[in-house]
Amino acid sequence: MAVEPLSQKEIEDRLSELPGWAVDGDRLTRSYRLASHFAATALVVHVAQIQDALDHHSDLTLGYNTVSLAVNTHSVGGAVTALDFELARRVEAAAGGHGAD
Repeated sequence: MAVEPLSQKEIEDRLSELPGWAVDGDRLTRSYRLASHFAATALVVHVAQIQDALDHHSDLTLGYNTVSLAVNTHSVGGAVTALDFELARRVEAAAGGHGAD
């Protein structure tokens, strides 16, 4: 399956389904706040598992009680694609189980 860049309209439509996610420059981004450093670390491990399953990896940053992601698809010149949104959707589904907001 070929991965193609999404149009601005497609990006806006998909963002409406993922509260908290945004486009910053050429990347899909989201930051989560968690109750503790341990909880944030657990979310990072869960995100790493999701990324490995998709074979699609974001820039993932762990702070004291925060986790931030920034992702685009390098194989199409760093554009936002459906693959980025699939990663975001899966991360969003997992984050709630870690108490992330």
